[in-house]
Amino acid sequence: MFDILEADIVIFQETKIQRKDLRDDMVLVPGWDCYFSLPRHKKGYSGVVIFTRQSVCCPIRAEEGITGVLCPPNSSTSFSDLPENQQIGGYPTLAQATDILGSSSLATDFATLDSEGRCVVLEFPAMVLIGVYSPANRDETRDDFRLGFLNLLDARVRNLIHMGKRVFLTGDLNISKEELDTANAESAMRKNSMTPIEYFSTPARRLFNHLLEDGRVYGERDPGREEPVLWDICRGFHPTRKGMFTCWEQKVNARPGNFGARIDYVLCSFAIKAWFSDSNIQEGLMGSDHCPVYATIKDRICVNGLEVDVRDLMNPPGMFSNGQRQREYTVKDILPLSGRLIPEFDRRQSIRDMFSKRPIIPVEQSTQLKKTSEEALDVPNNNLPGPAPSADAPADRDTLLDVSSANHITWEASIAVSNDTVPSSPTNKRASSDRIANRPSKRGKPAPTSQSPTAHAKGQQSLKGFFQPRTTVVDGFGGGLIKGKTSTTDRQALPYFTITPTNSVQERKPGRSHDAWTTTDGVSNSRKEINPSVPLNPGTESPVGTHDFHDPIESKESWSKLFTKPAAPRCEGHEEPCVSLLTKKNGINCGRSFWMCSRPLGPSGAKEKGTQWRCQTFIWCSDWNPSTS
Repeated sequence: MFDILEADIVIFQETKIQRKDLRDDMVLVPGWDCYFSLPRHKKGYSGVVIFTRQSVCCPIRAEEGITGVLCPPNSSTSFSDLPENQQIGGYPTLAQATDILGSSSLATDFATLDSEGRCVVLEFPAMVLIGVYSPANRDETRDDFRLGFLNLLDARVRNLIHMGKRVFLTGDLNISKEELDTANAESAMRKNSMTPIEYFSTPARRLFNHLLEDGRVYGERDPGREEPVLWDICRGFHPTRKGMFTCWEQKVNARPGNFGARIDYVLCSFAIKAWFSDSNIQEGLMGSDHCPVYATIKDRICVNGLEVDVRDLMNPPGMFSNGQRQREYTVKDILPLSGRLIPEFDRRQSIRDMFSKRPIIPVEQSTQLKKTSEEALDVPNNNLPGPAPSADAPADRDTLLDVSSANHITWEASIAVSNDTVPSSPTNKRASSDRIANRPSKRGKPAPTSQSPTAHAKGQQSLKGFFQPRTTVVDGFGGGLIKGKTSTTDRQALPYFTITPTNSVQERKPGRSHDAWTTTDGVSNSRKEINPSVPLNPGTESPVGTHDFHDPIESKESWSKLFTKPAAPRCEGHEEPCVSLLTKKNGINCGRSFWMCSRPLGPSGAKEKGTQWRCQTFIWCSDWNPSTS
């Protein structure tokens, strides 16, 4: 994935994972470091992570949250209470917090706002990187939380810039800045009976436009936000581009028709506007309802009137000089917030690293070890033999092979045990004491026996076996036929079968089915179905009493019809099968299913007639009868 993105810093939002869900391939990525912010309480919700390529960049500080009230791992001191040389700074002040809490009537505190895993802050010598996932506008119950988060984010960004630090803000902000950034602007204004001024004056959009250089703010600007502080990098490179959307509604399949919105941004402070050479969206990369947004920094940047290599400022001092690496990335460079220091992954290494990495012994230590070994062996240096194979190497190899083989044997034994758990008949049952006495001390692959191959295939192995007839013709009994589940070990334990041996030779006639045969005496017989649960009269082939015969083929077809989905209706505009969706909007129809055209919405965002996009077909599933179509 990182090779496809071709980036050195990657920020993910809405990871929807918890700490217990983290895996090695998420944390121990070779050549990369990671910094997580995970939700504290809600499961499968929110989450932000930043990956940095160790060969190019290395942060000097890392924090979680906007307010600074959270604590570093294995510490009870919050980020805002750390010494100044250990904190990033710019935390919202008490006066700012009071204004925000008072103006928005919030009943939540800072810890609650930072408990959902929505922000990771990294500091490089060049700039402060803020990766955020802003709350979405889902319903009115979350409006206070959303406005509180955006207000605190605005305060943190302005405080950092006021401290003289360069800021790079990126992530899913869940806000479209203007009409050009959403395909639904006109319909939203028309639906809510809003004017363009009212549309831009909604609280979240107005607050966001206060941050941006070209943001439209109607009326007087808010106190403390008299000046914009960020530049929209992607829009700056494409000022008039239409349809530059980064998010599409999956439920209506709006991405093929590009009916979406631009809610993912890359923003920077004015001091570093000249650092960027390109910025765009990657709408062709699939896998999410969002597409990536990127910004490219030049190799040589200007800082305080001097041109320097960007690597010198994206790593700790002394690691790079004029773009050339001076020292390697070591364990000492790992920050406390790094995912590699999570207890479940700390001091872990992959098998490849075990064989590829060799410890480097200094020359002095190597010479000392050599002298010590010579003295212990009391062998002159000139009589030492050449390098010989280590005696421990074969033992290690054998041990590794033994472990692999043991795993394989355990798996085979579990399969064999599962096949033998159901006894074939009561006569084959053994006492519990016998089973315990005969139980092997070590599980292994069962030894081959002289039993029939069907001895280990007892019991229903799959759902398919329920529908398939199982027939065994018992030969060697003078031509007697038994249809049922039998085995070699069960032939002497059939209490309900009576087999009548015959001396006549049976031969099949060509053209006849296999369910009938003719004997040499000219008497034609038919194969009878024998119910094992009904005893037979001695010397007869039919069971006592009359019972209905259940054909397995008919049973299979009946079950197939029962579980088969009804045929979908075809849409009116394209004569293609419709798709079934579920109504989730509150009302009398909530929970009802309906059929609609399977094609995606067009650029207009409405159902169209006579075009390649979604037509106007709509059928309630309860009203659809496939038999009448």
